Amino acid sequence: MTVPSDIRGIRATDAPHPPHGGIDLDALLSARSRAIDASGIRRVFDLGATLENPINLSIGQPDFPVPEPIKRAAVAAIEGDHNGYTPTQGLAPLRQAIRRRLEDRAGWAADDPSIDVLVTSGTSGGLLLAAMALLEAGDEIVVPDPYFVMYPQLGPLTGGRVVTCSTYPDFRLTAERVEPLLGPRTKAVLLNSPSNPCGVVATETEVRDLVDLCRRRGVLLISDEIYDEFVFDDALEHGTCPTPARFEEDLLLIGGFGKTYACTGWRLGYAAGPKRLIAEMAKMQQYTFVCAPTPAQHGVLASFDVSMRDHVEAYARRRDLVLEKLSPHASVARPGGAFYAFVEVPRHLGMTGTAFVERAVAERVLTIPGAVFSERDTHFRLSFATAEDRLVEGLEILARLLRG
Repeated sequence: MTVPSDIRGIRATDAPHPPHGGIDLDALLSARSRAIDASGIRRVFDLGATLENPINLSIGQPDFPVPEPIKRAAVAAIEGDHNGYTPTQGLAPLRQAIRRRLEDRAGWAADDPSIDVLVTSGTSGGLLLAAMALLEAGDEIVVPDPYFVMYPQLGPLTGGRVVTCSTYPDFRLTAERVEPLLGPRTKAVLLNSPSNPCGVVATETEVRDLVDLCRRRGVLLISDEIYDEFVFDDALEHGTCPTPARFEEDLLLIGGFGKTYACTGWRLGYAAGPKRLIAEMAKMQQYTFVCAPTPAQHGVLASFDVSMRDHVEAYARRRDLVLEKLSPHASVARPGGAFYAFVEVPRHLGMTGTAFVERAVAERVLTIPGAVFSERDTHFRLSFATAEDRLVEGLEILARLLRG
């Protein structure tokens, strides 16, 4: 099998030149667009489509169906002709339900007039709106490395500068690591817990220290909590996932529904925080996304009565399989949530994470090079959101390759 030498993505500058007499699109494209690479994850998906019977451990999407009450509510909304715009801020009942969830989880009073909620087109939509509202040319936002693939692109998209904070080898974004990176143009620090690509869950002490640091330095803490319901029992503290919102209301909390309820294609998230900031983000949404998808908003109203604990426990068992099969052969940070593991390629193999992924592809196993999520190319990410028999088969192949 021939494996492409660059699995990380295709740059815009790789596009062919226009035919004679045609428009030179390269001359028209913005520097903003040119600065952004196509997602390396999409490249792996495309590659997987060419394989016969691939074992796909690359996809960051739950492998269970959307719960029936949520599907029925969305269908009822469509059939009930709830297909037009909602207010830019989102359906009032949904925003109130989110407020009640935040009251239970973070202690934010549901009727606090200083806090507001904006329903967004996915958590990525919420992050983009926040960056647009906060960052000007030269402003900085600190993000962890490894990072979710969107984080570095918040710079080119807004004119701001993304400053990466190395969290190797334990993948924990601590105040001690962040503080030296804060400067006069720092506007925000972005925390992702549980994290993508590592699955690491911040401790209560770590989030409290970050809150204290950001408050002391006058910097906004943004907490990306898309996986907040996918936290395993051994990472819970006081029965819940540690969140900086427990210790601070002057922060921006980004959450969503897609990962928890397997409705990733519905593109539905939310942002909650100071009313002044949410108003600016809503203004940005009005002239970009307009509003989040209406039937999806009606659908997830039913999610607040749906328990996902059985699925979370099943994923915890798969996490244990990953550690059992791979830890004897490679360094794997213990995932406390989400459905990812970030595996270091052993030095004795003498290869990068990208090279290892290419070797695994040759044996029908799809993972993602760590360089897609990091300035280093020493690891690979696997997703255990797949059927257990396929997961075991893929892990056995990976273990053999890691042994060398």
